[in-house]
Amino acid sequence: MAAAAAAAPGGSGLGGDSRLDQETARWLRWDKNPLTIEIVKKLIAEGNEEELRKCFGTRMEFGTAGLRAAMGAGISHMNDLTIIQTTQGLCRYLEKQFGDLKQRGIVIGFDARAHPPSGGNSRRFARLAATTFISQEIPVYLFSNITPTPFVPYTVSHLKLCAGIMITASHNPKQDNGYKVYWDNGAQIISPHDKGISQAIEENLEPWPKAWEDSSIDNSVFLHKPGFINKDYFEDLKKYCFHRSVNRKTKMKFVHTSVHGVGHDFVQSAFRAFSFVPPDAVPEQKDPDPEFPTVTYPNPEEGKGVLTLSFGLADKTKARVVLANDPDADRLAVAEKQDSGEWRVFSGNELGALLGWWLFTSWRAKKQDRNALKDTYMLSSTVSSKILRAIALKEGFHFEETLTGFKWMGNRAKQLIDQGKNVLFAFEEAIGYMCCPFVLDKDGVSAAVICAELASFLATKNVSLSQQLKAIYVEYGYHITKASYFICHDPGTIKKLFEELRNYDGKNNYPKTCGRFEISGIRDLTTGYDDNQPDKKAVLPTSKSSQMITFTFTNGGVATMRTSGTEPKIKYYAELCAPPGNSDPGHLKKELDELVSAIEEHFFQPQKYNLQPKAD
Repeated sequence: MAAAAAAAPGGSGLGGDSRLDQETARWLRWDKNPLTIEIVKKLIAEGNEEELRKCFGTRMEFGTAGLRAAMGAGISHMNDLTIIQTTQGLCRYLEKQFGDLKQRGIVIGFDARAHPPSGGNSRRFARLAATTFISQEIPVYLFSNITPTPFVPYTVSHLKLCAGIMITASHNPKQDNGYKVYWDNGAQIISPHDKGISQAIEENLEPWPKAWEDSSIDNSVFLHKPGFINKDYFEDLKKYCFHRSVNRKTKMKFVHTSVHGVGHDFVQSAFRAFSFVPPDAVPEQKDPDPEFPTVTYPNPEEGKGVLTLSFGLADKTKARVVLANDPDADRLAVAEKQDSGEWRVFSGNELGALLGWWLFTSWRAKKQDRNALKDTYMLSSTVSSKILRAIALKEGFHFEETLTGFKWMGNRAKQLIDQGKNVLFAFEEAIGYMCCPFVLDKDGVSAAVICAELASFLATKNVSLSQQLKAIYVEYGYHITKASYFICHDPGTIKKLFEELRNYDGKNNYPKTCGRFEISGIRDLTTGYDDNQPDKKAVLPTSKSSQMITFTFTNGGVATMRTSGTEPKIKYYAELCAPPGNSDPGHLKKELDELVSAIEEHFFQPQKYNLQPKAD
């Protein structure tokens, strides 16, 4: 108790700054989690100012992606108290935005993450968030068990709710957790809601009288258990099954891994909805496990390392296709056994090409009216492959690109749907796919079963996924991509690098060449410049807080350099788009490699800026 007394108003006794003293004192006054209280008291007793500063130095920033941070004590971490504070702010903001919030309510879902040292876990966070809303007599649809992220936006749209909260850190390291918010349109929030919620959090930090009483919600008339949502989701999913008779008879076998996450039961159900025999599950990774014991990173985007156990099982069962979800089942990775015996893991762009082609082909076969094309759309993010643009140009539907992230594609898809348009598909290169617009976000459950139907249908023609991908590139033009990043921990250096590109050839002159490659167009979404527009103003939204420049080259190359919102990285995404008929992939790959080398040498200048390349 001496430590607690030392941390009472008047100072922690650390001799540090008074703001840190005030934050820790306030924390101990408000927190009721014995484990996080003990962590803070111990740090004070030890006089560990460095660790206290890590816990209390800066509050987690609420942005368009909500919150994401390590679980632990203090305002910098995900814990019971920061969940209560965040939810109080969100609740007050929603009350201002929706006069009928008390009639419509919200939905809350959660994954299987847990952090025993601080007592933090997704289920507990979800219950505390529900308690906050229920204490204000606002209806809450709280899932009884772990659920995939896409089921939250589905529920928002399906039940016409005001908002959705998903407690998940997706494929982040095991100590992390997150708080993702969906608006009443069923898409992730975008500005200005992030700023409004952030301000409301700051204005509602002290826990409300009933904030900690989560046991009181179980008998509340405001608590609803949306168990029926699973049934409704799979009924809606059935509308995207185009070849049920093929699925029933197929001899193709699939292996699925949920990478210790939530996906197993849901992908099994999705296969049954399409009349498939459910896929074989990797036994070691089938059940949720917050320790993620079999993988270094629980992210299927990392490729073969995460899929080693899947390949072993597939070799044993003679399965040719592996489907892998990330732990919250909103992303999907796919691998196929080649005739050589090697496993090929498709990139996000390659799978985007396959799924886009498949959904268009299946839709066209069902919809004979050519006039429907003029109201049909596909979307992808600006750093993803332009293959959908090439398919759209040839087939006559519309293609649009948005800023990076599904929040932009989901919101744009909703605008188009509200205008009576038909959005067939949206994807981003980070293995995210929206195959069914009843979920306005990426959805790894629907993508998994739609991919299985594509593979089964192709097998009836004796065609593999790899062969079909090649056929798409032959018909619509090869699109070869390469992406990587450099690490830089100094924001000043990053700013200097991008400012040099803007004043490359004298003030306000962007580069005209990159090595031997001639530049034909420049779009800068930090400043809002686009020399392809008549008024030189970019059409896509701009953001001064992040760096992003896209270069278009006369050889069909497109390269985007951008900063990461969550990591100390400068990323690049390069693609060579060849017209149909130019079908020498070896030559095109060599050309792209040379273009990327020139960009690294002339634009990144890693030696000059002391940048650290991506580790192999």
